[in-house]
Amino acid sequence: MSRMAKLLLQLKTAPAEDRRHGLTFSPGRRRPLSPPRQAPGACRLAPACLALCLLVLAAAATTLGLAFSLHRLAPDDPAATAGSPRGFSVVINTWKRPALLRRSAAHYASCAGVRAVHVVWSEPRPPPEALRRSVLNGTRRGTVVRFEINAADSLNNRFRPIRGLATDAVFSVDDDLIVPCSTLRFAFSVWQSAPAAMVGFVPRMHWLADPRGNTEEYRYGSWWSVWWTGTYSIVLSKASFFHQKYLDLYTNQMPPSIRTYVNENRNCEDIAMSFLVANATGAPPVWVQGRIFEIGSSGISSSKGHDMQRSRCLNAFAAMYGHMPLVATTVKAVDSRGSWLCL
Repeated sequence: MSRMAKLLLQLKTAPAEDRRHGLTFSPGRRRPLSPPRQAPGACRLAPACLALCLLVLAAAATTLGLAFSLHRLAPDDPAATAGSPRGFSVVINTWKRPALLRRSAAHYASCAGVRAVHVVWSEPRPPPEALRRSVLNGTRRGTVVRFEINAADSLNNRFRPIRGLATDAVFSVDDDLIVPCSTLRFAFSVWQSAPAAMVGFVPRMHWLADPRGNTEEYRYGSWWSVWWTGTYSIVLSKASFFHQKYLDLYTNQMPPSIRTYVNENRNCEDIAMSFLVANATGAPPVWVQGRIFEIGSSGISSSKGHDMQRSRCLNAFAAMYGHMPLVATTVKAVDSRGSWLCL
């Protein structure tokens, strides 16, 4: 058997590598029943291993192109030819956590590529002048920082259109999440290749409650189901990029009953945005693997019955749309500069 034939046979039969050292884009992979382990001494600098790595990299590059082609805007879509300014806007959703707001605003304003930081304010009283000054003084000179004041308290406020928004790209984030600047820039580059998609760091999944049944009832899959299967259909808006056009679609064109549901239940605005984008594109989101840091206390996601309430949201929104628009995928974007195959 020739040397190349042996390498191809090894490629076909080799077990899936640890996700920490995975492909840049890895469709179709499912997590085994136990966490994968890297074989001791695997991928030493042998010529055979080097050739194997090159073959896998070539396959990954082909997969990347196919994955991004799903999300490209149609030629007649105005956003495809609008000539968006370089950079992106950060939209921080905050609620009665001034210390966290000051820290997160200062961090994101310091990141290269950030054109502006918008703070979504929905508290009963306007932001105190001392808080305004501390936020402005703590950010990089030259970066626009603006408070977006809302008269009513609503989770829908985080997706209200912003007057004078300077960029097509919006990075939506909660005030208690810090994404390192280098990780943020990588995610932005992924979004630039797929500007119609939601591109984010926190994946979730919808599952059929009874796959063998006749009714289409869904349940919400938290992080553990994504970790176990490698499959997701949602990236949460607590840390995600999307096109600014979705702010107008959410506020002015999405079924009003969905916004009413969000107000009444004080939950699921992020699922509503995922439904909106999936319904508009017919394609899945893109999960970017990267370390993010939670600097505040746990929120409603840690409360009892959270997953059950999210499952009710899935079924309510599917009924309002008349179908389930969410699309599942196993594609994951990884910055290969920090995740080499043979290390």
